[in-house]
Amino acid sequence: MSNILSPPTHKYPLEIYTDGNDQYKTSLLNYFKKDSVIYGQLIKNKKNGKLVSKVKRKVFRNPKLEDIETVNIESYNGVLRERMARLVRRGKCFSKKRQRFEKHLDIFQFYNNMMKEVKDGKTPMMLEEKTDEKWEWGDIFMHH
Repeated sequence: MSNILSPPTHKYPLEIYTDGNDQYKTSLLNYFKKDSVIYGQLIKNKKNGKLVSKVKRKVFRNPKLEDIETVNIESYNGVLRERMARLVRRGKCFSKKRQRFEKHLDIFQFYNNMMKEVKDGKTPMMLEEKTDEKWEWGDIFMHH
């Protein structure tokens, strides 16, 4: 786990909402204590490729049903696919080595969290009060 983030606790839990894939449950329990995670699943029922209903399931603790949604992560996944050719199937920019892919993702996340203004001229890390200023490329590439 990152040394920047504090691990979740019962008092300060991690909130996660996913689709109905039960493998997420197993993975979460491999890394976190059950009482430190608020977890819900959103199962989308489709007919002929069209959404007909959504079922929200409380898995760990007691998430509010209105909080169980996956639109934010689905949107972020779309942004990643749009902006990182390595994530598009059969793209000519695929990563031959996992390490290069991970470094590319690190750079993208740095830009997205530390440089890209999202609200009132502030970056996501400024809104989270993790930094007071917008970073520049030199701040990461020239950092020792």
